[in-house]
Amino acid sequence: MKVKIVNHSTHALPEYKTKASAGMDIRANLEQTVILKPLERILIPTGLYIELPVGYEAQIRPRSGLALNEGLGILNSPGTIDADYRGEIGVIVVNLSNNVIKIENGERICQMVINKVEQAEWIEVETLDESERGTGGFGHTGKN
Repeated sequence: MKVKIVNHSTHALPEYKTKASAGMDIRANLEQTVILKPLERILIPTGLYIELPVGYEAQIRPRSGLALNEGLGILNSPGTIDADYRGEIGVIVVNLSNNVIKIENGERICQMVINKVEQAEWIEVETLDESERGTGGFGHTGKN
């Protein structure tokens, strides 16, 4: 799949790190280092603008190493970039640790996954077909 991208950052284009990678690492495009106190959040610019084909979305997801080792999370995760959005990709990061986190220019702060999507057409009905699960909700299958 070919996707148009405008790169106003000071970094190379996002890339897959391995042939089997689902996500591309996205880098912070900062004029100065960001210091994030515990529970603080901020919008990090990337300098990237994309034009996805209709029927696709890009999802912004946390990087597992940053989440585990530093407590850096992504709010509204996964964040969706719609095919008709043309603004700069921004990443809402949050410090979920008890320590100050420093984000440097060029740091890989998240990953982006491109997915095919469908738009639903609602068919209003009075009842739904029965299923094995029925109305069982949160935790209905138990812990084990």
